[in-house]
Amino acid sequence: MEKSIKIHNNAEAKVLFGKHDENLKLIEKGVGVTTVFGNGDLVLNGPKDSVEKALRILEELLLTIRRGGTIKKHEVQYAIKAIDNNTTADLHDIYLDKIEVSSKRQFITPKSKTQKEYCDAIKKYDVVFGIGPAGTGKTYLAMAMAVNALKKQIVSRIIMTRPAVEAGESLGYLPGTYSDKVTPYLRPLYDALYDMMEIDRIQMLIERGIIEVAPLAYMRGRTLNDSFIILDEAQNSTPEQMKMFLTRLGFDSKTVITGDITQSDLPKNQESGLEHASRILKEIEGLKFIFFSGEDVVRHELVQDIIRVYQKSRR
Repeated sequence: MEKSIKIHNNAEAKVLFGKHDENLKLIEKGVGVTTVFGNGDLVLNGPKDSVEKALRILEELLLTIRRGGTIKKHEVQYAIKAIDNNTTADLHDIYLDKIEVSSKRQFITPKSKTQKEYCDAIKKYDVVFGIGPAGTGKTYLAMAMAVNALKKQIVSRIIMTRPAVEAGESLGYLPGTYSDKVTPYLRPLYDALYDMMEIDRIQMLIERGIIEVAPLAYMRGRTLNDSFIILDEAQNSTPEQMKMFLTRLGFDSKTVITGDITQSDLPKNQESGLEHASRILKEIEGLKFIFFSGEDVVRHELVQDIIRVYQKSRR
């Protein structure tokens, strides 16, 4: 079967095809078609089902480009998987959902259907749980939504926290200042934040208390109003700590809890607060649970394969 799709100009073709035609090669290999480009027409050849899949992928990617979006390798890889799995989602709606941040990057965008659902849930609900494997964008997108909320003055501060399990939550015996002791456990949160804001601005906001990064143990006894609060690595919290954290939520605040239930560092006889919460809180209105899978991993493609093998080995 042969089909063709019109490419408006060379600039459009350059974005769609990718560097050294890597996007086009991914589609050819992933779907099982051959392509020839000439005189503004991209001609597809192959089995009927394969050509129709490739045509839909290209139409969605072109619609994204024509509406001001960008296309990178991982968007193409996800598009191939999504079409192959017969997803009904309009891929261009995912790739055009721009989250405005304060860095030179300007915008962060979801990379999968689940990531889009996660961002939409954060907009709609006051408490959102993002549960799934590493590399699925749980923390990164939560940070983008927090920076966006601060930028738009929806909240007046961002509070980020993690359990410091390896130090037994006491941290007291470690050498150095308070900052020296807690920074290694909170580094991933800083890394995400540095990708969304200029360093000088971050330092100024931290000094003014507008951005706060602290271990989970330091949340006890507080009421957090007008804040965007992120609890990362929540699988390392106990049920008691999770209850303590969730009851900190004040007026005009949003809370996002992220973690991977399969990666708890708690003692084997200790139940994870994240797993416990996902079991007992799922019927409460106003809460939303979003579950990610290996298909949502946006790191190197080998990470998806590694996660898939580990998931199979646990069965």
